[in-house]
Amino acid sequence: MNYQLAVIPGDGIGPEIVEQALKVLDKIGQLYDHSFAYEKLLAGGCAIDAKGEPLPNETIEACKKSDAVILGAVGGYKWDTLPGHLRPEKALLGLRGELGLFANLRPAIIYDELKDACPLKPEIIGDSIDIMVVRELTGGIYFGERGRREGKMGKEAFDTETYSVGEVERIAKIAFEIAKKRNLKVTSVDKANILESSRLWREVVIEVSKEYPDVALDHLYVDNAAMQLIRNPRQFDVIVTSNMFGDILSDEASMITGSIGMLPSASLGENSFGLYEPIHGSAPDIAGQDKANPIATILSIAMLLRYSLNLEKEAQAVEEAVIKVLKEGYRTGDIMSPGKTLVGTKKMGELIVDTISKQ
Repeated sequence: MNYQLAVIPGDGIGPEIVEQALKVLDKIGQLYDHSFAYEKLLAGGCAIDAKGEPLPNETIEACKKSDAVILGAVGGYKWDTLPGHLRPEKALLGLRGELGLFANLRPAIIYDELKDACPLKPEIIGDSIDIMVVRELTGGIYFGERGRREGKMGKEAFDTETYSVGEVERIAKIAFEIAKKRNLKVTSVDKANILESSRLWREVVIEVSKEYPDVALDHLYVDNAAMQLIRNPRQFDVIVTSNMFGDILSDEASMITGSIGMLPSASLGENSFGLYEPIHGSAPDIAGQDKANPIATILSIAMLLRYSLNLEKEAQAVEEAVIKVLKEGYRTGDIMSPGKTLVGTKKMGELIVDTISKQ
């Protein structure tokens, strides 16, 4: 099969980690008889420098014509003083909105080889932790009406949380479909005791759950969910929640694993079109030094193969190669521990590519 992929290397360590991810994808293509064509595009700080805006229209149009999008990372202190509408991070919101990417999937997995990096006690971790956070991505308070006005105590600012039945239905269905392939449990997180938008959220999720009688559904208020993630993370399988709550809880879940450099993400729209990126930032302090961990980006490639291209065997081959390289004791600096072998960005990529070849 032939696939057209849009590639946005971005800023900081983005180009380095994306380079290794593409090498992995090329090896998959070679072994499984697929052809991947890449179109390199600008977004983020590098687009501001080259085009004067964080998300050029030509980038949006090229992404829309692709089968999926690969993104490295955007941002950095170089652009921190720019006004909000020109910040590199606006490229992320713009891509999500323009491409209709309404569902963000962020797995939080503790690998046996990295259990020592988890900040929780071993008895809390147990045998394993494998959580999938499904976050609604294009609605809620981040996309609601906002502004400033005069109030009783001077100027005040406001941001509005709004959700429709259709927005909640489509994200809930994705969560239940994922749960069907995992451990048959969905936890919906809201603040229905306070927020009207959360009351609608809960009502709609309950209605959608009736289409999935084999999947157990429970509900948690967001403050309790944040506590339970630390107290007993093993109780969770799939968590589905709103844009802002998901932003916070997925970061919390990621840190339970011990390294943000290990975790991928997928942002999906209609017909399985998606954007795939690591959850970490651009790390400009180590850019160009061959220190960045490419594993999160490589695992994002596995998600791309699984969710957008429906290539499950190929996705598993990538994930199994990553696990094998970790079992052999190779580590980048962010996950280094005594007795292991320190390698750089390029070497880690080479090791994973070589392991895929030998499987």
